[in-house]
Amino acid sequence: MLFKVYITCVTLFASVLATPVKRDVAISVDLQDPSTSSAQPERSPKDLELVATVTNNGAEGIKILKYGTILDDKLPTRSFVVTKDGNPVAFTGIKLSISLDKVDDTAFAVLAPVGTLYDFATAGAGKFTFTPITKFLIDGSAGKEAFSKAASFFKVQAASANSVEVEFQGEIKRDTITLNPRAEDICTTEPDKSFINSSYIEAKALASMSSAYVNSTGANDTLYMTYFGATATSEVITTLNAVANEDSTNRTLSCVDTYDACTTSGLVAYTVIATTDIYFCSIFFDEVASDELCTGGTNVTSRNVRGGTLLHELTHAVGNTVDIAYGCDADQALTDQDKVLNADNFNCFTTSVYANTQC
Repeated sequence: MLFKVYITCVTLFASVLATPVKRDVAISVDLQDPSTSSAQPERSPKDLELVATVTNNGAEGIKILKYGTILDDKLPTRSFVVTKDGNPVAFTGIKLSISLDKVDDTAFAVLAPVGTLYDFATAGAGKFTFTPITKFLIDGSAGKEAFSKAASFFKVQAASANSVEVEFQGEIKRDTITLNPRAEDICTTEPDKSFINSSYIEAKALASMSSAYVNSTGANDTLYMTYFGATATSEVITTLNAVANEDSTNRTLSCVDTYDACTTSGLVAYTVIATTDIYFCSIFFDEVASDELCTGGTNVTSRNVRGGTLLHELTHAVGNTVDIAYGCDADQALTDQDKVLNADNFNCFTTSVYANTQC
């Protein structure tokens, strides 16, 4: 274990509310390093323990989706921004696709360990800054039907959060998450392999179609502004083209849950950043082809188009996107800076382009 985080939640996880959660949520995060440099002059990353206190300062109980925040107690997701001398330390864990209408109460459990997720060895000795990820998705779905649940999540930025500095001295041994040098294609179930291959073709087609759409309509297009705001079209097109032109012979698309992540509630697929290999959970194989958007078999906000999900993961692999929010409504509420970084924005945008132009 590289470092541990213990979370104390104050009035954080209450019983299900009778009415939807209001948007006047006030959350604070206090991050502390209980050890001192004098007590441990030769500290290394594997010795690091941080203690975070997450406080709900509002009057009502709330439920927070834990994935990709400091509340994640199971998956090796990105819980911190770690920097050295102002430069980011490489994250080596996993990035996710989540089905919001399939998560259960375990998706809102309180955190314990984070995992061995940052490449301190490459960064070398020195002072490191740990800043917790404090953009939370709040569940406002109480009393609503499951079909509309995805639209009921909304994003909240913690009102206050602090960083801590930790100094590591001497040689830092590589102690990152244990990964295969290159995972093999071990999807031997032919129907699943065929499903993944079809999804891959559809993902690249969605990316190519959407890139052409942005080139044609420009930055003032309503749909574009909805998902990317005032972001320069060149930034969005670069990511879309990276997916459309993806042709790696080394990257694995696997139906085998090598890292035992799929037992997590609502997880559809995940990308291991150290290898950019993509793994698919059982939920993924219930998703539908893009043309279901035209036949009424699904809609954009359901986020269950298989090509859109694989496109989401490919933007992690080739476009360096992250997971800030899930759900089309939550994606639209992000800042422009976050919209172009958030993988789910590309999912919702490209499936919207398909629905608007092909149906």
